[in-house]
Amino acid sequence: MRLATTLMYSGDPRAAADQVAGWERAGLDVVWVAEAYGFDAPTIMGYLAAKTETVQIGSAILPIYSRTPALIAQTAAGLDAISGGRAILGLGASGPQVIEGWHGVAYDKPITRTREIIDICRRVWQRDVITNDGLYPLPLPDGRGTGLGKPLKILTHPVRPEIPIYVAALGEANVRMTAEVADGWIPFLYVPERAAGVWGKSLAARPAERGRLEIVAGGPLAIGENLEHLRDLARPMIALYVGGMGAKGRNFYHDVVSRYGFEAEADRIQELYLAGHKKEAAAAVPDELLELGSLIGPESYVRDRIAAYRESGVTVLNVTPLDPDPRPALAKVKEMIS
Repeated sequence: MRLATTLMYSGDPRAAADQVAGWERAGLDVVWVAEAYGFDAPTIMGYLAAKTETVQIGSAILPIYSRTPALIAQTAAGLDAISGGRAILGLGASGPQVIEGWHGVAYDKPITRTREIIDICRRVWQRDVITNDGLYPLPLPDGRGTGLGKPLKILTHPVRPEIPIYVAALGEANVRMTAEVADGWIPFLYVPERAAGVWGKSLAARPAERGRLEIVAGGPLAIGENLEHLRDLARPMIALYVGGMGAKGRNFYHDVVSRYGFEAEADRIQELYLAGHKKEAAAAVPDELLELGSLIGPESYVRDRIAAYRESGVTVLNVTPLDPDPRPALAKVKEMIS
């Protein structure tokens, strides 16, 4: 099991990069950089590559709609080159709010697009001549097709012909596609004890020849006595996703929490959040969900939670340390998972 963390959206990215260098010395294996509608991820990832030596640097995630497949492949190849082969390409469909509201692009065919992008990226890194008969390349506005006179292959030679591709997915069909073609899976709001009941059949679609599917999951981290109240810090975030990231019937996070057995609670959170009652929605997040999705408590409790994640198939423990200086907690968890 490897140890990872995700940089927050806010804050000074230069200061964060300096901190990651210290976390690397504490045992951090992977750092993820998110991209929603703040700073772009590749800029920060490139800066991280210059500031670190061993930690893997992954996007979690690059939305599949905001760049062409070829540019996604170029970006990953460039990061892999300047980091000396430490890149992980994390992809995801994001959601209609970000894709349609921020990028102004139609949110359509997310699973088909993800599958095609993965195939194109791998062919780019192999320096194949790129042609595609699927959704890509996109037609010109007048419908004439792409207008390409000659198919091309990447000018430069990628450091690695295969860069790991991880996919953020929640729906059954999307997780099945991830199991079939990706190298890793990044679920959200992951509860290890209930994951098999939600995604077991989809994950079973993994072809034997592809080897083990890396699974990235974890939660907020604080080790010590009488810290259980810190679990409440996750309430606003869970309420935002379960209640506000999508209309009724179009919210993946609501669906997952419902399938965990919290259907009534998920409905209540969504009802309150969409009505503008955000504090009440946060208060409605069930305590059991907070407990099962965290690593907050005495050392024995954290060890038990790590064992639960490991037992469920998690190979990359992704934690969010709550201490101002997370290095001691990261070092302790690194010791636990080694």
